[in-house]
Amino acid sequence: MKKILISILVFAASFQLNAQSKTGTIDTEFILSKMPELTQVQADLKAYNKKLEDELKIKVEGYQAKIKEYQDGATTLTEPMKKTKQEEIIGLENDIAKFRQNGSQLVQLEQNKLLQPLYGKIGKALEEIAKSESYTQVFTITTSGLAYIDPNYDLTKKVMTKLGIKVEEGK
Repeated sequence: MKKILISILVFAASFQLNAQSKTGTIDTEFILSKMPELTQVQADLKAYNKKLEDELKIKVEGYQAKIKEYQDGATTLTEPMKKTKQEEIIGLENDIAKFRQNGSQLVQLEQNKLLQPLYGKIGKALEEIAKSESYTQVFTITTSGLAYIDPNYDLTKKVMTKLGIKVEEGK
């Protein structure tokens, strides 16, 4: 019975030693800010935002033209024609309001779409480093709210080096 108990304790202790995990941290936002591809993403996002603004401007100009047309011909229009024109104007108002509401969401979706490949590159480099150095867990500094981080386990510089981004001293 003693031998069984001792062997169970030895087995448990050896299992415990093998089950230790190695954790690290990464600052993905810092890496992203240093990636040369970010300049192109920002330019593309700016162009997309300009496109949306131009679309809104065209909608507003069309709306204003309909109002002017309605005001100029209000005295000559029959009641059914007035009602039709008013419904068109209300429809345009609703369309403009909806476009303005959805505009910020559309910009956010486009930003996510443009940044996804960059985050993918960071993730792939991180995965390769984590596997080669036997990390079991890696926390993102910017969203984790960690109170203390040992700089020896911060993988930010290693990922930047793997991606070919110049690592500045001080980070």
